[in-house]
Amino acid sequence: MDKEYQREDEIMTISEVAKYLKISEVTTYKFVQEGKIQGFKVGRHWRVKRSDLVEFIEKQRRVEPT
Repeated sequence: MDKEYQREDEIMTISEVAKYLKISEVTTYKFVQEGKIQGFKVGRHWRVKRSDLVEFIEKQRRVEPT
């Protein structure tokens, strides 16, 4: 399987997402609950696909400062 495909399809925990974005886990959890970062639950725990995280980052880059 292609390594790039595997990376895009990677499933990340809230902790991993927070570390990647260099923000708190509380803020990350809030973003996921509000739908700002696309996520899904496995049992009681949130997970985020890396491709959805990349999409979130791209949206943030396009937002113009107010």
